[in-house]
Order: sequence, then C-alpha cells, then structure tokens
Amino acid sequence: MITAAAFRTHVRALLTLGLPLVGSHVAQFAITLTDAVMLGWYDVTALAAQVLAGGFFFIIFITGSGFAWAVTPLVAEAEGRGDTTQARRATRMALWLVTLYTALTFPVMFFSEPIFRAIGQEEEIAISAGLYLRIAGFGLLPAVVVMVFKSFLSALEMTRVILWVTIAAVFVNAGVNWLLIFGNLGFPELGIRGAAWASVVTQLASMLLLVVYIVRRLPEHTMFQRMWRPDWEAFGRVFALGVPIGMTTLAEVGLFSASSVMMGWLGEVPLAAHGIALQIASVTFMVHLGLSNAATIRAGRAMGQADWTGLREGAITATALSLAAVGVTVVIFLTLPEALIGLFLDPADPQRGAVIAIGTVLLAAAALFQLVDALQVLAIGILRGVQETRVPMVIASISYWIVGLPIAYGLGFPAGLEGVGVWLGLAAGLAVAAVLLMLWFWRRVYPGLVARG
Repeated sequence: MITAAAFRTHVRALLTLGLPLVGSHVAQFAITLTDAVMLGWYDVTALAAQVLAGGFFFIIFITGSGFAWAVTPLVAEAEGRGDTTQARRATRMALWLVTLYTALTFPVMFFSEPIFRAIGQEEEIAISAGLYLRIAGFGLLPAVVVMVFKSFLSALEMTRVILWVTIAAVFVNAGVNWLLIFGNLGFPELGIRGAAWASVVTQLASMLLLVVYIVRRLPEHTMFQRMWRPDWEAFGRVFALGVPIGMTTLAEVGLFSASSVMMGWLGEVPLAAHGIALQIASVTFMVHLGLSNAATIRAGRAMGQADWTGLREGAITATALSLAAVGVTVVIFLTLPEALIGLFLDPADPQRGAVIAIGTVLLAAAALFQLVDALQVLAIGILRGVQETRVPMVIASISYWIVGLPIAYGLGFPAGLEGVGVWLGLAAGLAVAAVLLMLWFWRRVYPGLVARG
C-alpha cells in the first residue's frame, strides 16, 4: 500500500507539522488543566462548578471555532496553488464571522445561571458556574480570534510560533490563577472568579502576541489592512465550510458536556471525579488532535496540487502514528490511575479517597475508547483537508446523539451502572463515528477525488 521510503517521508512531514501542534494543543489544554488543579486544591465545590461552566464555555467556543478551522484547508489549498491573495481573503472573513458569532452568543454565557438550575444542578454549583461564565464570557472573542490566527499559521506550516505563544499563555494563566484564586501577594482571594479572570487575561495576551507576530513576520499578507471591507465570496466559502465543522465538533463536545450533566445528577463527588478523568483523557486526545490538524494541512496541500497518491499515503501514515500513540496511552491509564487523579486533589481533602476511587474506574473506561476516539478525530481531519464537511456533520450527529447519548443514559441510570455506564455510552458513540467516517473517506471521498483527477 505504501513503500518504506514514502512512509518515512510522510512520517517526517507529519511530525514536523504535528509535534508543535500537539505541543500547542497540550499547552492550550494545560490552561484548563491548571484551572482544574488549582481549583481542586482550593475547593472541590469550586472544581465541580468549573467543570460545568468550563464545559459550557467550551461548547460555545468550539462551535464558533468551526469558522476558524475552515481557514486551515482553504489557506492550505490556496498556498498549494501559490495563491496568497485567497489565503488572506479567507482569513479576514473568518475574523468577521467569529466576531459576529461572539456578539450572538455572549448573552447566553452572561445569563447562564438559570440554565444550570433548569438542567438539575445543585444550587451552590449553579450559582458558582454562572458567576464564572459572567466573567469568562469576555474572553470569548479573543479566544476565537486566536483560533483563526492559529489556523492561518498552521496552514502556512508555521507551527512553532503557535507552540511558543501557547506555552507563554500557560505561564500567564498559572500566574494570574495563583494571584487571584488564592489571594497571594496582596491580591483579593476570588476563588472561582479568579480563575475566570485569569482565562480572560490569558486569551487577550495570546491574541496580542499573534497579531504582533503576523504583522512583523508576514507583511506580504497585509492581513489587517482594510479589514472593514467585506469580501462576500470568501465570506460565503468560510461560512459554508465552517458551519458543518462547528456543528460536527458541537455534536462531539455536546456529548461529553451532556455526560457532565448526567454525572452531576449523581452528586458532587462523582462529578468531580468525572471532571478529573475527563481532563486526563483530554490531554492524551491532544496528541491525536495535533496529528489530525497536520493531516488536514497535508491533505489540503495535496488537494491544491492534485496529488492523490500523496493524499492516500499521508492518510495511512497519520493513522499508523495515531495508533502507536493509543498503545502508550492505554498502558498509562491502566497502570497509573491513582497517581494521575491524585495530582488534582489536596492530600488533606476528606473527599480525596472517594474521588480517586470513582476516577480510577472511569480512567479504565477511558482506556477502552482511546482507539475509536483517535480514529474518529483523524478521519475528521483528513476529510476536512479535502473540504468534505457536510457528511461528517451528519455522521457525528447520529453517532453521538442518537447512539452515544441514549446508551450513556440507559447504562448509567436504568441499568444502574452510574458513572461507568455513562462512559461506556461515550465509547459506543465514538466507535460508530470512527467506523462510519473512515468508511466514508476510503470508500467514497478518496475514490471520487481520484476519478475527478
């Protein structure tokens, strides 16, 4: 299927692109992870509230990021043809779209407290989660703008700067958290509100760093000149590609957020354990997401050059790399669960033992779905690279909401498996998505591209 020489070539190309992206995703996630660790040491109730509020923010953020992610395949294809003008047009209109999206969704975060009450969360958690989002919502616009810039730079294969800016953001976030959550160095002790303000500051700092870099290092793209002028053709292309991407991601993220809601029905301790286990599983997911992003870029370049052999070989190589990472992850989850979960909890916390006991079982369940989670995100990345987004949206919606969610609820509550049942439902939805998405690319999309020439 692929020669050893070709495999090595694609491995080098994918890792050159993918490793900085993996690092940047891990660093980006470390911002959320830092919030969870510091709030877990501050107060378990604050941690539980942040799990809910953070999931709510992430749903809104990741849906709007569909417009940002549309930039990667469009710019990669344009650069493959040597068309710098089209690359700039797509990026500018993505900035327009994420700004409009923020204006529409900010009120939902500002008035989120009644939503948490309506979905059955405990009163104290609902109040704290709503308070967090009233502050964190101000960081939505810089957060999605950062995603646009990262997608633009990724498509240009300038991934190292993304890594360094994200690492800088981790330190900014941790520092402001330390000052504002705990009230160090004379700053007020704000608890969960301090974590929210730290997120806003971090997102603004990241945006400014990327703006400065693009202005200084890429003057030929004239990115910020005449930003007020509409470009309706490019606007339409980004919108048409971005909406299905956002909806696909929403379907998956919504499933995991719904699982957090269901865990909240089981109580504060199961919800905290779920949040910790999900944070750990998400760190390993960043590896597969980085490889998926690299596959998107490589597929977009191949499409721009009509290099269908390169597309096939690159897809096979990316799959092999992702599967190798899965093997390492499963071993870690099954052998070191208590050590991993304990990092998030104060040794003196009276609920520490109960949280670790539940979290250990959940991590074992997470080990089961590592394979299918890796395959589904990789398939989405490859399909996105060839600008195939509508069918993946349908597949994701069916897999996660018609298959995964009912199984999670059925096993978790009527069947009495509680948290383990909820996580097995997640695995079922991911498995269906992985199989259908891979079949769609290899059986329909790739043959169609080759036939089209």
